[in-house]
Amino acid sequence: MTKANDIVEYPDMAIVMPDGCRLSARVWMPANALESPVPAILEFLPYRKRDGTTARDCLTHPYFAKNGYACIRVDMRGNGDSQGVMEDEYTDQELRDAEATIAWLAQQPWCTGCVGMMGISWGGFNSLQVAARQPSALKAIITLCSTVDRYADDIHFKGGCLLNENLGWGSTMWAYSSRAPDPALVGDAWRDMWLARLEAEPFLPAVWLSHQNRDDYWKHGSICEDYSVIKAATLAVGGWGDGYKNTVSHLVENLSAPVKGIIGPWVHKYPHFAVPEPRIGFFTRSAALVGPLVERKRYRGR
Repeated sequence: MTKANDIVEYPDMAIVMPDGCRLSARVWMPANALESPVPAILEFLPYRKRDGTTARDCLTHPYFAKNGYACIRVDMRGNGDSQGVMEDEYTDQELRDAEATIAWLAQQPWCTGCVGMMGISWGGFNSLQVAARQPSALKAIITLCSTVDRYADDIHFKGGCLLNENLGWGSTMWAYSSRAPDPALVGDAWRDMWLARLEAEPFLPAVWLSHQNRDDYWKHGSICEDYSVIKAATLAVGGWGDGYKNTVSHLVENLSAPVKGIIGPWVHKYPHFAVPEPRIGFFTRSAALVGPLVERKRYRGR
């Protein structure tokens, strides 16, 4: 644990899933959160918090922590410093793990019981998908550069045609997920964890190529199948230079939950450091639009 500027940081907080799988979380929170509990914000990704997204995380999560939130950046099952194997993207297991994480966060003594979820790309996808499952503690989400339609508006097929990125991204993710955990966090278990990943990690383009039509595989996690299932307040952010530019309008038009949309000239990045400029004050806008909704049941009579 480290402490600076009235916040504390935990590099490896354990969150144990119902089946015993240990997920590793990097956590920032106000130093007095145990005395004055705060809402939690979850970012749930496969991109290795220890080295993959660490620069971005250090730009984003400490800000929210300094402004009264506990920020939890979790390595998904089978990635980074978490145990297990990731079998595919957006699996039922992934979403159940996220639900279990939200329930665990809501019960921590430093949390008010209210949880928000935030993420870009993969984290934007699963924020929407988890919200569709309606975990009781999840009050609001921020989804950036994401999609509501896994078949027609992702990197696999477009208008029924196979996209080159189906192979490109699948190869990249194969390399990401097969990397070893950090021995500084997981100790002597790192080698066994790494070998288990190498033995079991699937080559996902082969899976995706076996579903060339819009079948149940793609309908799973596609929010456009039923927008009404999302009850959490939603802030959708996108960029005209991003491949997922359609999502903001789809969500604003179709959600019955409280929803706001922001779209600008950006590429596939958070808008406080995206190009091309002008950028926006993403932190302040996010807090102004979603913060009050996360906090609306802030004190639950503990």
